[in-house]
Amino acid sequence: MTPEPSANPCCVPAAPCWVSLLSRDVLAAEAFYGPLLGWTFRAVPSPWGRLVHGVLDGTVVAGLAEVARRWEFPVAWTTYFGTEDVDDAAERVRSGGGTVAVGPLTLDGGRIVLAADGQNAAFGLWQAPARPPRRLCGPGAPVWTELRTYDPFAAALFYGRVFDWDARDPNRYEVRYEHDRVVLRIDGRAAAAVRGGGVEGAPEPALRPRWHVYFETADVDRSTEAAVRLGGRIAAPPADSAYGRVAAVHDREGGLFHLVSGPPPGT
Repeated sequence: MTPEPSANPCCVPAAPCWVSLLSRDVLAAEAFYGPLLGWTFRAVPSPWGRLVHGVLDGTVVAGLAEVARRWEFPVAWTTYFGTEDVDDAAERVRSGGGTVAVGPLTLDGGRIVLAADGQNAAFGLWQAPARPPRRLCGPGAPVWTELRTYDPFAAALFYGRVFDWDARDPNRYEVRYEHDRVVLRIDGRAAAAVRGGGVEGAPEPALRPRWHVYFETADVDRSTEAAVRLGGRIAAPPADSAYGRVAAVHDREGGLFHLVSGPPPGT
């Protein structure tokens, strides 16, 4: 699930730093995401089953782990946030009304937790040595993550307490409301957002409270068509937005993700 110690370009505390797919069949995921996003794959030792890293132009950009069936989790993309102390952050999750499903666990890439907030949106915590931040961009890269939930302000308070956003250097960390979203900015750049849109108890995964992962593509329409040819299905067709053209897609196993062209949302 986690990258190797030297694989991820940065681990900025209190910011999204990694995305990982909980899959039932990694080979099927490779056959889908490889041609769609231009990834190659590198096998990584794992005690739970097959684990690979998606590699884009020599840089590791995501993890694909064959654990959804074993752990009885739904197939889904998970956003991990960096933290200086994963044990303390896990306790803040619990005290804030969230749950800790897995961990803390010590792996080669650091210490991790899989958790859910009070509205049952899943996310991860990752403690690893910090590195100088370098933004990944370009087709195939994860460029944005956004929580859609039925109470965005309660969610913003929850994550603010877990990651101590208010207590951090105000010259680096800023939380503000813009474009109908609560946006976390770090060093002047939008890092993540929380917005309304999740529906409590919704049967459709696209409507449940969850963190949505966006991958950049040069042409959303063509990439959406390619996703369907590769065995995926459209959750929301390509449409123009203030951030460029966006579409939502399910992969072969139902994992939901987004494609975006133009400036990533929140920039």
